[in-house]
Amino acid sequence: MNIIIADDHAVVRSGLRLLLESQQDITVVGDAADGTEAFLLLEKYPVDVVLMDMRMPPGENGLQTTRRIKEHFADVKTIILSMHDEEEYVRTALEYGAKGYILKSSQDIVLLEAIKQVAAGNIAIDPLFGPHNKDYWLKKVDKEEKDEKYKRLSKREREVLPLVSLGYSNKEIAERLFISVKTVEVHKSHVMKKLEFETFSELLQYSMKHQLIDL
Repeated sequence: MNIIIADDHAVVRSGLRLLLESQQDITVVGDAADGTEAFLLLEKYPVDVVLMDMRMPPGENGLQTTRRIKEHFADVKTIILSMHDEEEYVRTALEYGAKGYILKSSQDIVLLEAIKQVAAGNIAIDPLFGPHNKDYWLKKVDKEEKDEKYKRLSKREREVLPLVSLGYSNKEIAERLFISVKTVEVHKSHVMKKLEFETFSELLQYSMKHQLIDL
């Protein structure tokens, strides 16, 4: 099968190429430093599987490109490679059109098996997440729940929410929105209270589940 590797770190691309080209049934037809480069390669070569890093700053990220691939190259399967081990990242990746989600910390054999499974038309999720079936991962978002909680937020709180979820500091948020740090702290407190969350993890999962942030 023909494979493209997309990762913003050259050493990672080189390592993956060595691993894949050691397999008799795999040919690496190209590699890319971001999503845009990967998409252009698809226009030049016949490709079966794309190994896609989730975040590739400053270029287009893996989720955005995965969605474009699904729309324009329906037969191409995408596997997301990520360092994030929260379930919502997996579910979000599948919603964007990925057929696999493998952690970068996993053993080589896990990735190779995932490639085989995805090429055969199956969903491949890193074993770390447990023996869940396909329906578990493709479970639909309860949009009514989002709408009811989201309606509680003010316009400014809706601006603060994604920035907090993306990990920006109070100072960075204040500079972006041209408000004081103290005002940011107040808005963050209101967001957590109105959405009934106690931890950052809950806030991040909510933002990802409802596509309020673009990773």
